[in-house]
Amino acid sequence: GYAAFGPWTALIFTAGFLGGFLLWVLIPTQPPFKSFKLAFWVTLGLFILHRVEEKVMKFFDQLSAITGTATPEITSVTVILLVALSVGAWIAIPILIKRNYAFGYYLAWTFFASMGITELAHFIFPLFIDKPYSYFPGMGSVILLAPIAWWGMYRLAKKS
Repeated sequence: GYAAFGPWTALIFTAGFLGGFLLWVLIPTQPPFKSFKLAFWVTLGLFILHRVEEKVMKFFDQLSAITGTATPEITSVTVILLVALSVGAWIAIPILIKRNYAFGYYLAWTFFASMGITELAHFIFPLFIDKPYSYFPGMGSVILLAPIAWWGMYRLAKKS
C-alpha cells in the first residue's frame, strides 16, 4: 500500500490489518466457516460493488488530491501486488478455515475489520476538502458494506 499510494493511504490500509490482528488476538474464537459464511459472501459481493463505485466515481483521483500522492496505474506492479496479496488472501479464507488454519481466522478478522471499520474513512475524507461536506466516492456502497461486515465480525466472535 505504501509503495502504491503513499504513507497516508497505507496508514488507512494498515488500520484494517492491524485492527483485524488485534481482534483476532482479543477474540480467539474459531467458529466453523458455515457460521459466518453468508456474512462473508455478502460482504465480499458488496466489496466488489464498492470497488466498482470507487472506480466509476474516480475515488483514487479524489484521494490523490487530498494526499498529494499520484494515483498509480492499475497495471503497475505495486497495485497488482497489493490486490493479489490482500484480496487473494481474503478469497482464501474459506479454504484456510475449512482446513483449520488459524491464519484463516486472522484473515477473516482483517477482512471484516477492513470492510466494517477502515472503509468508514470514506465519511472522513470530505473533511479534508475545501468545500461543504458532501458525497465522497465510495460512500454510497459503504452504507451497505460496513453493517454487513459488522454482522460478519459478530458471527466470527460468537461462540459456536
